[in-house]
Amino acid sequence: MDMTRRGVALGVAGAALAGCAPDGATAFAPPRDRQFPQGFLWGVASSSFQIEGALDADGRGQSIWDVFPRDKIHDGSDAAIANDSYHRYAEDVALIAGAGMNAYRFSIAWPRILPSGAGAVNEAGLDYYSRLIDALLARGVAPYATLFHWDLPLALEGGWANRDTALRFGDYAQVVAERLGDRLKHIVVLNEAAVHAVLGHVYGAHAPGLTDASLMAGAIHHQNLAQGLSIQAMRSVRNDLTIGTTMALMPARTAGGWLGPLHRMAAQGFDEVWNRAFLDPLFLGAYPKIARDMVKSVLREGDMEIVRQPIDFLGVNYYAPTYMRFDLGAPSFLAPADPPAGSELDAFARHVDPSGLHEVLARLRHQYGNPRVYITENGCSDAFSDGPAEIDDQFRIDFLRRHLEAVKSAMEGGSDIGGYFHWTLTDNWEWAEGYRSKFGLVAQDRATGVRTPKASYAWFGNLARTGVLD
Repeated sequence: MDMTRRGVALGVAGAALAGCAPDGATAFAPPRDRQFPQGFLWGVASSSFQIEGALDADGRGQSIWDVFPRDKIHDGSDAAIANDSYHRYAEDVALIAGAGMNAYRFSIAWPRILPSGAGAVNEAGLDYYSRLIDALLARGVAPYATLFHWDLPLALEGGWANRDTALRFGDYAQVVAERLGDRLKHIVVLNEAAVHAVLGHVYGAHAPGLTDASLMAGAIHHQNLAQGLSIQAMRSVRNDLTIGTTMALMPARTAGGWLGPLHRMAAQGFDEVWNRAFLDPLFLGAYPKIARDMVKSVLREGDMEIVRQPIDFLGVNYYAPTYMRFDLGAPSFLAPADPPAGSELDAFARHVDPSGLHEVLARLRHQYGNPRVYITENGCSDAFSDGPAEIDDQFRIDFLRRHLEAVKSAMEGGSDIGGYFHWTLTDNWEWAEGYRSKFGLVAQDRATGVRTPKASYAWFGNLARTGVLD
């Protein structure tokens, strides 16, 4: 999960100036019925590097986040301990099951399984995830494991700019399917490939901390290729897996003012690189024009057939729309814009807008064949603070209620939505934000380790047990 996305300008040059883009929020009909269907998944989502700690335990190799400079972290912290879930996973499971949830989305740390990114398997790393899976199943909680949530093995030279990384990812996925697939039946391949490509390779705000726009083509295409190769590899060894992938989808909206038509073109350019560079290859078998021009230097014959693999579900991570404007002084002519004056803002100054989630779901229904969807991340942070979390977090309950209304309305409109995963269970280490950002249903005192459920934990638990949105 990333919380620096207020809107980013991409190196797409003047090619962005074509077409049009959605412009502004669209209202959605209130749900007719507030009862979610039986069998709907209610869960929480997390990622390995943000919660596990134990970075040097049991043969784990280093990841690119282990060496990310601490002076780029807003509070100067690191994830050496985080929530200590490597040792306290049983407490995590108890909290999930205790709230009546029936699913948990976590991520597997590639460096725990293959410390060098390839080659010898680390049995101790596999054993940790085996224990976690068993603990979840024993409490009636379905494990949903993400294979890559940004903690790339440091030993993979060149990272995603190197095509070989995609091949190694396929090998890693096959190991997971072979060794854990007897019990792990639900797999998410990638988490938010757009975020990792842009913030990690162009803006340097995330690991690997690079600021070279020429690397974005490889980071985009090689992640798409890795996804296809991994799906092929997993299905070659097991035919009983439910496989999907998760994308950070954001409606691209425009700044106001007399340059409105140019702003709309800028938003279109952003949309093609952030959303469609991952949706189109997967569902339509081709890149949109701007992304195609960008990746042509790394695209090889036969790649698109590998990339376009059937999936069982698409995970949607949604937090806010993005606003874009035309800027003649920017190298790409694109620049981030502020939300409309008077907009409700979250802790990151982003527009709190449930209609954006409804818009994303409608787009998937109309443009991409109405795939099976899970909301794999959605949530909001306390105001930034180095102090304790807000335990009576009514603002979070209100946020969740309104976004779940958008989900239910989309379902009534025909969207095939099977579950909702809140981000996240326990306040954790939030990438470049460190510990000052708090998203959990449960607070954790960093000094003592004491975990305290918030008001939202009880509220979400009641929803998970009854399926009724109050």
